[in-house]
Amino acid sequence: MRVNFQVPILRSKIGVIGAGAWGTAIAQVVAEKGHHVDLWVYEQEVAEEINRLHENMRYLPGVRLSSRIRATTDLAEAVQKKEYLLLVPPSPFLLKITSGISSLPDITKGRPIIAVFTKGFIPDEGGRPRLILEAMEDHLPPFYKDNLVYVSGPSHAEEVGRGKLTGLISASKNPKHSIKVRNLLTSHRLLVFSSLDTIGVQVSAAIKNVIAIAFGVLDALIETGSEFVGDNTESLLLAAGLNEIQALGTAMGSTHPETFTSIAGVGDLDVTCRSKYGRNRRFGREILLKNILRPFKDIDDLIRNISRLDYLPEGVFAATHAHTLAKTYNLRLPIIRSVYRILNKEDQPVDIIEDLLVKLLTRTRNTGLIERFRERFLKD
Repeated sequence: MRVNFQVPILRSKIGVIGAGAWGTAIAQVVAEKGHHVDLWVYEQEVAEEINRLHENMRYLPGVRLSSRIRATTDLAEAVQKKEYLLLVPPSPFLLKITSGISSLPDITKGRPIIAVFTKGFIPDEGGRPRLILEAMEDHLPPFYKDNLVYVSGPSHAEEVGRGKLTGLISASKNPKHSIKVRNLLTSHRLLVFSSLDTIGVQVSAAIKNVIAIAFGVLDALIETGSEFVGDNTESLLLAAGLNEIQALGTAMGSTHPETFTSIAGVGDLDVTCRSKYGRNRRFGREILLKNILRPFKDIDDLIRNISRLDYLPEGVFAATHAHTLAKTYNLRLPIIRSVYRILNKEDQPVDIIEDLLVKLLTRTRNTGLIERFRERFLKD
């Protein structure tokens, strides 16, 4: 007679707030591990579709969802009586949702562990950019200070939802909470690692979207036949972008330099810039290929009317905040500055990218190369 000594998996009740592609993919990950998930959905028709067809056809089409996922438009219902609460809305809506749940009984008692997957910065009332966790702590009961968990890494929802092997970082100042969220998410196809460097991981997650816009513009420039830029140039931009991420992260208080060479830093930057799923890369390409900025007066007008696009490039919001932070910390961040100038329509995108590449070339002190670049870059 064989005895099965396998320890049964403890099932938890999970609330996932936000049913975009990433929120739906995260809900699928934990549901496939046997947990019961209440997925909060803003649109009634999307909630009904998920419950009826077990598929989020609007945001994550083609992924068959677990029957353990139940969609609801009732925010309180998705939050109450949960062991874990996973917040996955776009950054412009995060604080409104946080304020909306802060007075719920389970939140006031600090019962669920809260993990945040949103990327970007959140401005305070005076417009000063703040990190996600810092801003959220002001809208949650005191228990959650230094107890929130931030999750990031190279993880396009389309691949995570389909079970492609992926790595993430679970960062928290509370190591126990970091490990608990790591264990919640880890599966045979999702590797999760713990970190204490919440600042470095958050800065990496936000700024990589800005670099990806510049990468998309350069990618479109290559496609249109420029003879002076190619794959090598893109790698130059990628490496320079990582330097800017690290410079800003260090200035803001990152505690671990290795964050920037981990999957949270270079890993997430690489996939965001190069993947066909990258919305910010797509946006950068369409600046040149489709003149997508034409209807907007400047970056503020673009942000106010971002809903005119059929997708949400988070790097637009991050660009204006990163530009402000660069001034605050007196940092020279030419890629971030260039993306801001493009979005603010201060000059033609090609001219701004030319200026950026000249600045990068200047570091080589090769004046002959710079002059040949100026002569040939816009030859056609």
